[in-house]
Amino acid sequence: MMKIKMIVITVFSIVFSGCNQKSKLTPITPDIITESTLNDTDDPAIWINHKDPSKSIVFGTDKETNGAIYAFDLGGKIIHEKTIRNIRRPNNVDIEYGFKLNDSTEVDIMVFTEREKQQIRMFSVPDMKPLDQGGFKVFEGEIKPEYNLPMGVSLYKSPKNSKVYAIVSRKIGPRDNYLHQYEFTVDSIGVKSKLVRSFGKFSGNKEIEAIAVDDNYGVVYYSDEGVCVRKYYAEPDQGNEELSCFGGDYFYEDIEGIAIANTGDGTGYILVSDQQKGQFNIFDRKDNSFVKAVNLSTVETDGCDVVTANLGDKFSKGLFVAMNDNKNFYFYSLDKVLK
Repeated sequence: MMKIKMIVITVFSIVFSGCNQKSKLTPITPDIITESTLNDTDDPAIWINHKDPSKSIVFGTDKETNGAIYAFDLGGKIIHEKTIRNIRRPNNVDIEYGFKLNDSTEVDIMVFTEREKQQIRMFSVPDMKPLDQGGFKVFEGEIKPEYNLPMGVSLYKSPKNSKVYAIVSRKIGPRDNYLHQYEFTVDSIGVKSKLVRSFGKFSGNKEIEAIAVDDNYGVVYYSDEGVCVRKYYAEPDQGNEELSCFGGDYFYEDIEGIAIANTGDGTGYILVSDQQKGQFNIFDRKDNSFVKAVNLSTVETDGCDVVTANLGDKFSKGLFVAMNDNKNFYFYSLDKVLK
């Protein structure tokens, strides 16, 4: 009987302790809360309009079979004519600038995963024209069908040759080579996608979704959700050796969205969602050391994104965007997050 009492007390202690893991930091309120999506928000990506930064767009995925990539203005209003609908479970989204379609034409691009079709999509921004002939298949040839379901995606533009790559994660995968890296090329027919590398360790604990690439440093970070943030070279020819596995001790449970704030001259921060604790952990961009945690008052944040550019008005010091578990996204002036 004594053993049973001890077990009950222990279980109660664990449950009670777990209920008190929410952030105790002073919450920072968002400057803007977007209009609601139809289903389930997941991941944002910010496109800077370099001609008129105040007309920049925040894209956000709405993750369901009848999903969409919503477009929001900086006031959080849905831009219906730039929203892409009827996407089968879009998960993560990213932006890259200056993709060469030919010798005289460069476009900004948006790439997102479409899980139920086992592919990634590419659209030009801001005219929202498809460049992918319906989509690029990913994780082809896997023995297990469940290994074919893409989730996370991040784009990398090589500083040495301007090649553009997509690094893609999946819902379930092997302990090694969890990520696939695809190079985008262009011929007379249009844009094509070619697998150039498989890499990346996985602990086997939970899953890997969030990915972010630091173009200037040429490194990719991704969240091995139950363990750490893993770091590798982004250049395919620099090898597949893991550079670091950091930050795990600072998270309560799931390690989720990653955003990289480039503040110039190699400085900056890596912001990572501590999902169940309801806060973000901030690490130094140079050495990945822990800086601090902030409570941004979001709930169950998956994805996030950041730009340090002056977007005018409320966001002259930069913009940080985080998914919130109420079918919306929160916008913050970056100085409120980093101060």
